[in-house]
Amino acid sequence: MVRVKVSRGQVAAWRMRRQFLDPRTDRSAPEIVGRLCGVQAQVWSAAETAVALRQSDPDRTSVNRAFADLALMKTWAMRGTLHLLTPTDAGSYLSLLESTGFWRKPSWQRVTGLTPEQVDALTEKVADVLKGAVLTREEMVAGVVADGRFAGMEERLRSGWGQVLKPLAWRGVLCHGPNQGNKVTFTHPASRFPGWEGLPEPDDAAPVVIKAYLGAYGPATPETFDRWLSRNATSRPRLRRWFADLGDVLTEVDVDGRQAYVLTEHADELSAAPESAGVRLLGDFDQYVLGPGTDDETLLRKENRAAVSRTAGWISPIVVVNGRIVGVWEVVDQEVVVTPFPDSDPLPPDQLEREAAHVARAKGLSLLTVRVGA
Repeated sequence: MVRVKVSRGQVAAWRMRRQFLDPRTDRSAPEIVGRLCGVQAQVWSAAETAVALRQSDPDRTSVNRAFADLALMKTWAMRGTLHLLTPTDAGSYLSLLESTGFWRKPSWQRVTGLTPEQVDALTEKVADVLKGAVLTREEMVAGVVADGRFAGMEERLRSGWGQVLKPLAWRGVLCHGPNQGNKVTFTHPASRFPGWEGLPEPDDAAPVVIKAYLGAYGPATPETFDRWLSRNATSRPRLRRWFADLGDVLTEVDVDGRQAYVLTEHADELSAAPESAGVRLLGDFDQYVLGPGTDDETLLRKENRAAVSRTAGWISPIVVVNGRIVGVWEVVDQEVVVTPFPDSDPLPPDQLEREAAHVARAKGLSLLTVRVGA
């Protein structure tokens, strides 16, 4: 593997381009979601904003249309959080998550009260209940607990956190259907998506997912990849083998003294990238920071992490200048209130105004003014 030396600024600029942030794009919601390796959808409006902000002409309804048209799947995926994925890609991501077998860990069994054998039986039962059906949580749970083997699981199955349902999603027998009013629904992926082919073997899925990840968030280490994927739940030997098996597909990169990997096909482009210039306002839970993680100092200084990664796992809307996160923002009444980090340079007012206008179009709001706070 040939070593390439690049700066943090070049990495940030390259990621901005690969993630349709500079320049923005006219691509569809599924194309954007595919490039980003999924978009977090714990908060549906955040997923809508993440896609719309990347579009040159923001289409805030594009995510809803793509979901209704079966071009996007909503399911528990990376790090156990709800994501939008393209149906053609979803099986590979879920395969790697399923391979972690986290429900076999004593800590998970203590929290849920379920044994691995019960999860196996529940997987089969839920697959049968959801086959050819779209059910509310209550309807699905009723169908499951009607089988006496699962009578004691009703409360755990009803939990809004979905702790018991996540391994079923990772096994490819459960995903979200369209909401019925304010009620979520569930279905079997094979029932909702005509082309669903199930989960490939993990060793077949790994090259697909690693290449997709590095194509949006590289350069990265195997450990960074696994933090994004599973919060470090993949076995170390397996993870190292997956990367090693890619061989010359990967090139080792030196990023200001730190080693990481990028796809070989992108190495020349990365090393020639000019450093980024300009301002972007990105929304809650944006993939620009979730992909590499908040501990990536290419993006975010350690002393500023707490302002971005808040309590209960909330990720703040971020101000990005020259590819680096330099502040946070929020909409208050008709204002975008920007809070720069103490160590940031003064923000250009004209660029902030342009970004606020783009945010307004992406969110379907009236024209927003900007106020820079302390």
